[in-house]
Amino acid sequence: MRAGDLVRVTQASLGRPKGSLALVETKLKDLGGHHSGPSGAIWQIHMFQTGIKTRCLGRDLEVISESR
Repeated sequence: MRAGDLVRVTQASLGRPKGSLALVETKLKDLGGHHSGPSGAIWQIHMFQTGIKTRCLGRDLEVISESR
């Protein structure tokens, strides 16, 4: 996962309904350790449905379309 990827939210949260589409903006923090990799990072995403920016764990996102 990287900036510019289109993702679907797989874990509902306040202001982030499950199944919503979003655009990955930046990687804010890599948690490291056994959580290393894209799924163990905190990402800033832009929600299309609500127009807000929010933070989300990589494991709660599913990549729909990767940027080139």
